[in-house]
Amino acid sequence: MIERVEGDVTSPLGFLAAGVHCGIKPHRRDLALIVSEVPASAAGLFTTNRVKAAPVRYCEEVIRAGMAQAIVVNSGNANACTGPQGLRDAYEMAELTARSLGIPRSLVLVCSTGVIGTPLPMDALRRGIPLAARALERDGKAAAEAILTTDAFPKVAAARVHLPDGVVTVGGMAKGAGMIHPQLATTLAFLTTDAALSSGRLREALERAADASFNRITVDGDTSTNDSLIALANGRSGRSCEEGEAFWAFTEALTWVAQELAKMVVRDGEGAERLVRVEVTGAQDDSEARRAAYAVATSLLVKTMLHGAEPNWGRVLAAVGRAGVEMDEASTRIWFGPVEVVRDGVGNKEVLEAAAEALRQPEVTIRVDLGVGSGAWHVWTCDLGETYVRINGSYIT
Repeated sequence: MIERVEGDVTSPLGFLAAGVHCGIKPHRRDLALIVSEVPASAAGLFTTNRVKAAPVRYCEEVIRAGMAQAIVVNSGNANACTGPQGLRDAYEMAELTARSLGIPRSLVLVCSTGVIGTPLPMDALRRGIPLAARALERDGKAAAEAILTTDAFPKVAAARVHLPDGVVTVGGMAKGAGMIHPQLATTLAFLTTDAALSSGRLREALERAADASFNRITVDGDTSTNDSLIALANGRSGRSCEEGEAFWAFTEALTWVAQELAKMVVRDGEGAERLVRVEVTGAQDDSEARRAAYAVATSLLVKTMLHGAEPNWGRVLAAVGRAGVEMDEASTRIWFGPVEVVRDGVGNKEVLEAAAEALRQPEVTIRVDLGVGSGAWHVWTCDLGETYVRINGSYIT
């Protein structure tokens, strides 16, 4: 049984975290540390953007061993497009963390987020990493705040898995509000558990969780240079989730936590007012349903329509029509919330006010039935308004 609980990355046994201000940002916390009391199985999924930040390249190398004990994360600077110096700085961040914690550098993972193309202010990190190590506590709230950039709020979640021989816990935190689109992982997200699993089984569970969460969200269609999704399993509960029903129960809990974090990312889309679930059914197969769903979810016209709560169903139908999938226009149906606005390819003017009211809700569902098969897919997106333009029109100035 899965029990949803209040918590974060420190909810599982044997995990500590810290969030401090080291000087990358003028005033806000900008350095986070997540530490397991013992070496943990590790798995990670990273951006498929061909332009990869130095910490991503560092993590891809280190995580091959399948073990880690600490994750150090700075915000305010992405350490991306910084050449050989950027990679040296990522290694130094790991070395500073290792020395501060008294563990091998090979057990330290490094993540960064913020402005692209600016070298890290290493003097700030040389001061800050030992400070973060001294501030470790069994509370992840400060760490969740320290990884934020344009986010409006911290993103944390936790769940317990009740097994026949005991309980294991999954916790997580994430950041992200812009540059959000699926490519293996989206934004920075960290999942922890006190379950015992090998790194291979942890990766299998993580891939399943990502496919049902972070790989189903989009804010603006842009995949970051720094996207990283990392999971640590330290086994401190004494319960194995390596095989059988325990593995599937653990995977379900990991997926739930990942989905909660992913939906928070979309809900926090820069300037967004609505969390929107786009469901496509009746497609030729699931792959075509996925293409159609993303055509709707990434359409600027649909997203601005959502911002204004205008029931302009023609924008949805046009987006599906250009998705390059099989569809029967004469059989297509569209719903805004519970309101059917299109039946057999023709709009219903009598329900537009009810449809507009459905679109004014903080959580909205757009459902499209293509009428040609049994394929289905859903993704989460958000509306797009003036605030997004204002934030990204002056991001580095």
